[in-house]
Amino acid sequence: MAPPNESKATEAEIAAEAMADTPPSTFFSLQNGNLTVGHGGKAAVLLSDLPENVTLSPFELDLSSSESSSEAPEQLVKRATAAAHRGAFLGFTAPEPTDRATCRLGRLRGPRRFLSVFRFKTWWSTMWAGERGRDLQPETQWVLLDAPELGPSGCVLLLPLIQNNFRSAIFPSIDKEDGGVILCAESGSPSVTAADFRRIAYVHAGHDPYTVMREAFLAARVHLGTFMLAEEKTLPAMARRFGWCTWDAFYLTVDPAGVWRGVSELAEAGVPPRFVIIDDGWQSVNRDEDPPGRDAPGLVLGGDQMTARLYRFDECERFRRYREGDLLRRPPEVFYDASLPKAVLRKAAELEGATKARKRALAAGAGQSDVSLFDEKIQQLRRNLDQLLAKREDALVKNMSSSSTPPRDGETTGLKAFVKDMKRRFPDLDDVYVWQALCGAWGGVRPGATRLDARVVPARLSPSLAGTMSDLAVDRIVEGGIGLVPPGQAGGLYEASHSYLAGAGVTGVKVDVAHALEYVCSAHGGRVALARAYYAALSGSISAHFCGSGIIASMQQCNDFFFLGASREVAMARVGDDFWFDDPDGDPMGVYWLQGAHAVNCAYNSLWMGQCVRPDWDMFMSDHACAAFHAATRAICGGPVYVSDSLGGHDFKLLRRLAFQDGTVPLCLHYALPTRDCLFKNPLFDQHTALKIWNLNKFGGVIGAFNCQGAGWDPAEHRVRGYPHCYKLISGEVRPADVEWGQREDTSAMANATEYAVFRSQSEDLLLVTPQSDPIRVTLQPSSFELFTFAPVTRITGVGSDEKKFAPIGLVDMMNCGGTIVDVEYGDSGEVRMKVKGEGRVVAYSNVRPKRILVDGCEATFELGNGGKLVVGVSWKKENDGVSDVVFCY
Repeated sequence: MAPPNESKATEAEIAAEAMADTPPSTFFSLQNGNLTVGHGGKAAVLLSDLPENVTLSPFELDLSSSESSSEAPEQLVKRATAAAHRGAFLGFTAPEPTDRATCRLGRLRGPRRFLSVFRFKTWWSTMWAGERGRDLQPETQWVLLDAPELGPSGCVLLLPLIQNNFRSAIFPSIDKEDGGVILCAESGSPSVTAADFRRIAYVHAGHDPYTVMREAFLAARVHLGTFMLAEEKTLPAMARRFGWCTWDAFYLTVDPAGVWRGVSELAEAGVPPRFVIIDDGWQSVNRDEDPPGRDAPGLVLGGDQMTARLYRFDECERFRRYREGDLLRRPPEVFYDASLPKAVLRKAAELEGATKARKRALAAGAGQSDVSLFDEKIQQLRRNLDQLLAKREDALVKNMSSSSTPPRDGETTGLKAFVKDMKRRFPDLDDVYVWQALCGAWGGVRPGATRLDARVVPARLSPSLAGTMSDLAVDRIVEGGIGLVPPGQAGGLYEASHSYLAGAGVTGVKVDVAHALEYVCSAHGGRVALARAYYAALSGSISAHFCGSGIIASMQQCNDFFFLGASREVAMARVGDDFWFDDPDGDPMGVYWLQGAHAVNCAYNSLWMGQCVRPDWDMFMSDHACAAFHAATRAICGGPVYVSDSLGGHDFKLLRRLAFQDGTVPLCLHYALPTRDCLFKNPLFDQHTALKIWNLNKFGGVIGAFNCQGAGWDPAEHRVRGYPHCYKLISGEVRPADVEWGQREDTSAMANATEYAVFRSQSEDLLLVTPQSDPIRVTLQPSSFELFTFAPVTRITGVGSDEKKFAPIGLVDMMNCGGTIVDVEYGDSGEVRMKVKGEGRVVAYSNVRPKRILVDGCEATFELGNGGKLVVGVSWKKENDGVSDVVFCY
C-alpha cells in the first residue's frame, strides 16, 4: 500500500502530460548512426557514430496477452503505457556469448550538460556533472542529459538496467578525447554468458526532470517485474521519529550499560529517542585464528572486525550475560564511567595511527632500529588499550551482580532481557534495531560453527571496479574472503537470525555490506542470480519477523540492488555514504568539507533511490563542528532524524530544534531533492553553486541553501579529496518556483499563489514575494546554510472593508517550522484557526493587526513586527500530543 503521506499523480494528469506537445509515436529514433530525441524543430541528436549492433526498441506491453510478463498493478501498467511513447529500450548484440560485454554507444555530442551518478566505492555512489563523453566516470549508473531543444527543462534520462542475469553500467571510452560512451553488461560468472542485450538500458524524455526520473523507474518496474516502487510500500513509522545510533559512541565496544546510558541522557533532556540502532559490535563473531566458540578479543575500531565471521546467531558475551532487572536495580549512572568509551576509542585510534606509520616507514625503506621504535610504541599502546578495556569489563561485571551467578530457571537473560528492561524503563522507545551484514557478518559465517553449509569463498573484484576509490573494507574482505552460505540456504541464515531477534523484542535490522555478494558470485550463477536469491530470502524473513518494513538498507547504492533488493520489503535505505566527523586520511579540513560532500551525495542520490525507497540521510553528531549544517539537512530531508552522539556529547538546544518532546519530528511530505537550477552544476567545487534542496509541507514549501563547496571526487587520484581553493563564500538566489509544488497532487494548488510569505530560519526575517519578484539573494559562508519557508498568502474575506492577508509559517523554534502546522482553517467570520505542534514561537504573516489571538481558548499576548511578522507563544500540550489550537481573530 502507499504511504499515507505519499501522493500519486491521477490518471487524468498522467494522460494529459503524456499527450502534451508530443506525437503519438515514440520520441526516439536511431538512424544513420545517430540517436535522436524529439521531432522536427524540437529534435536533438544525443549520441552520434553509433555502431550497427546498437538497437532501439519501443516500450511495449501487451495487456491483452495472458503471457504478459508484468506483475505490476493495473494502475501502474496504465501509467507506464500512457508515457511509453517518450521512452524506449536501448541495447546491443554482441558478436558471441560472453560474461562481460561492452558496446560503444557512439559519442556524446557536446557541449551538452549532463548530471550523472557513479559508484566511487563498491557500495557508495555520488553525483558527477559534465558536458562531454570524456567527462563521464566509470561505473555510471544513470545519466540525465540536458535537452533544451525539447523546450524549457527538456531532458533525457539514460538508465542502465538488468536483463536476465546481467547488470549494466556506463563507462567513458578508454580514449578520453574520443568522447565515446560505453555500455557494459556483466554477469559476474564465466559460466553465465549471453549475446543479446537489446533491453539492457532505457531512455526516457520529457520537460520535467523529476517526472522523467519517476516515469523511467515506473517503466523499469513494469518491464522487469523484479522490484517495487516507494509508492507501493508502507513508510516505516521510524521515519517520523527521532532516534539514536550507537556507532560513533562505541564503535565495536557497544555494551548494554552504554546503550542504556545513551538513551537515558537524551530522554532526561526532553528529546527521547523513539528508536535506537545497536550498530556493529553486538554480534558473536570471531576470526579464523580465534578459538571457535569465543568472541574475537579486542575489537574496537571499524576495520578490526572485517575479517571476522559469525559463529552463532545470538548476541556476544557482553550482551549475553545480561540478566533481567540488572540495570533497573543498578542504573549505569551509578557506576558507568561515561568518559571511558571515548578514552578507549582515542587510544585505539592512536594505536591504529602508529601501526599505519610503521607501514609507511617500512615502505619508505626504514631501518630495523626505526621499526623497533615503532614496535615498542605499538606494544605500549596495545597494553594501554587492553588496560582500558579491562577496566570497562571489570566495572560491568562488578556492578551487574547477577552476572557472576548462574541464571535461575526461567530467568530471562541476554538481549531479550535487556530489550525488555529498556522498554520498561523508557516507555517512549518504540523500536530497537540491530546491525547485520547481508552475509551475516563482514566475513560471512564461520564454516562448521553453525548448521549452515558455509564455506570461505575468495573475494574477487570485477574489472568494472578498477577505477573506484581504495577502501579499507574492500581490502579486508579480499584479505579474508567471505564465509558464504549457499544461496539455497540464505533463507535459513535469515530465519535463524531474525527469529531469534524478533523473539528478543528487536523490531528491525540495519542491513549493511550488500554488494559484497558481487565478490563471491562466480560459482553461484553470477551477481544477479546470487543477489536475487539472497534478497528474496531477506524479504521473506523481514516480512515474517519484522512486520514487512523493519529494515534499513545500507551500503547498497548499486543499481542491481534497487532492481532486485528493493523488490518487496525495503522501504527505507541510505542515500549517502557514511557520516565522517573528520577525514580518515588526516586532512584537518575534512572536519568541514566532508560534511558538504555528504549533503550533496544524499541530495543527488535521492533523485533515483527515492523512486524505490524513502531516503535515509544517515546519522550525525550533534556536538560536531558542522552539527547545525547537518541538522538543517535532516530537518527537511523527509526521512528519519537520528544522531550517533557519544555519551555526554550532545547539543540539546540543537536537538530540540529537530525533535518534539514526544520524540517525533515534523516530517516533510516529500523527500528532499536538488532544485532544477542545481541539476547540471557541481555544488562541490565549481566555486559558484550553492546546493539548494526543496521539499513540501502540508501548507507550504521549504528550500534549504547550503554552501558545500570545498571537496569532491578527483578522477586522476580516484578518491574524494579537499579542494581548498573552493572553500569560500558563495552567493545564490532563491525563488518560489524553486519549490516543486506540482510533484504532489495535494500541494500543486500552492503553485498558483499570487504572493508568498518567506521566513528565513537563520536571520528570522519575514519577507513578502510574488512569483514575479526579483529572486531572494543569499550569501553563505563555507559550511553554512539558510532555510527558507514559503507559505502562500490567503486573502481573508468577510471582515471589514480593508483587505486582510494571512500566511501560516509555523513554530519557528523548529528548523522545519512549516512541518509543525497540523491544520489551517479560514472561517467566514474572519477567523483563522491553526493547529500547531510543539512549544515556542508561532509565526504567521499578517498585513493588519488581529483584534486578538486565542491559544487553546485563552486570549494570548502577541507581537506584530515590521513586514507583517506576527508572533505568539504556545506551550506543549501533552494531553493533546503537543498540539495547540491558535485562533487569529480579525
